Amino acid sequence: MSERTPAPGGLALIQSLVNTLDIETGADALDTPEGRARLDVPENSDNEDMAAVRELRESLRVTLLAHAGHPPHRTVTPLGELLAEAPLLVAISGEDGSATLRPAADPAPLAARVAAAVAQALTEGTWQRLKACEAPDCHWAYYDRSPAGRGRWCSMQVCGARAKMRRYRAKQTDESTVK
Repeated sequence: MSERTPAPGGLALIQSLVNTLDIETGADALDTPEGRARLDVPENSDNEDMAAVRELRESLRVTLLAHAGHPPHRTVTPLGELLAEAPLLVAISGEDGSATLRPAADPAPLAARVAAAVAQALTEGTWQRLKACEAPDCHWAYYDRSPAGRGRWCSMQVCGARAKMRRYRAKQTDESTVK
């Protein structure tokens, strides 16, 4: 939906995963080999594997809605439960001694890569800035770059404008009913 710039660092992976489903049209990029390839989801993933990827996506969406102060769009497995099963290792740089978390397996399953991205974002203080649009027909993931961190929509030109127009029309209807 939105043409915003990608989220920084590992958050781009999470943003990309959440945005594989266009809620307005129902199009799901995970239904295509190209969409799965963009996320390095194995080609031979069975229905159970894909159900787990979709559950991870929707659990992330609920978390991103919460970051923006919005209620969940549906009941999901809590993100913490899904990521608890994703093993991570502490990697220490020999050059400067810095530490990062990385997936334990190679190639890393999607949940482990998401867990590493969340851990990185937490240490960088950027996790709360990844949000989901408040528009019920959108819920697109976006990185809130506003100075105060109070963004509500993926795009002010599209979802924000629609919401403001709905409020304006509702106000006009209320005023005409009172007269």
